[in-house]
Amino acid sequence: MEDQAAGSARDAHSLPKCYRHPDRETGVRCTRCERPICPECMVSASVGFQCPDCVRGTTEGHSGPPPAASRPRTLAGGTMTADPRLLTKILIGINIAVFLVQLSVGDSFTNRFDLIGQAWFPQYGDVEGVAQGQYYRMLTAMFLHGSYIHILFNMLSLWWIGGPLEAALGRARYLALYVVSGLAGSALTYLLADANQPSLGASGAIFGLFGATAVLIRRLNYDMRPIIALLVINLIFTFSWANIAWQAHIGGLVAGVITGYAMVHAPRERRNLIQYGTCALVLVVAVVLTLVRTGQLT
Repeated sequence: MEDQAAGSARDAHSLPKCYRHPDRETGVRCTRCERPICPECMVSASVGFQCPDCVRGTTEGHSGPPPAASRPRTLAGGTMTADPRLLTKILIGINIAVFLVQLSVGDSFTNRFDLIGQAWFPQYGDVEGVAQGQYYRMLTAMFLHGSYIHILFNMLSLWWIGGPLEAALGRARYLALYVVSGLAGSALTYLLADANQPSLGASGAIFGLFGATAVLIRRLNYDMRPIIALLVINLIFTFSWANIAWQAHIGGLVAGVITGYAMVHAPRERRNLIQYGTCALVLVVAVVLTLVRTGQLT
């Protein structure tokens, strides 16, 4: 009986076998198809390791489309695409296009869409802001910028951080992370900043990408020092420079860490539920913070 129990325990804790070498145990899986691969079969990729079949774009032993279980997938379960940075490029394009509109139309456009809690605008002859029911400002402010330097730094950060993260998560999860982080940053800014202090910029969403990238690097057991150093430098700028909405940075960072953790650590059996459920939970918290602040101002 003891021998049987010991054998059962060993079986329960045994590692999966490499799909190409059934006699070899391994704890590593292909980041695209998620099949277990041994060191001999590992092909280094931009994120993690891939199996030889995914690198060649084929599925060994099958003709036609690969089965669902072995279709190329990102580390977080997203669909692999021909251009893994497409969504990042689109977001950068939207930000630049909106900034050009700001330059051509002027403050009248920016004042209509930036994040402001509650303030009197003489040109409109009325009180404007999120507290007056203009909740769209919490989203539109994420695509506005106050200067050439502002948009330059944000777009460079979005390209450097966002591109690799999009490749690791897949487009849908990456977009969900971006929007959730940005809205969380807007909610914390609305809650804590002066009601008549305008705020704008993609920084909240980008800090969310920073947080998720740190979680991903930790998940892959890569060197954490570069991302930590970059994050520390950005936080120093956040709290040392004037006219920076630190609330958006902190709110986005916290939301990014939480959402990113769910994205890369969710078990495959309940992956979608945990990943998108976490996004929904963060949004609920943002909504609660928004309603609390609205109650204080009205």
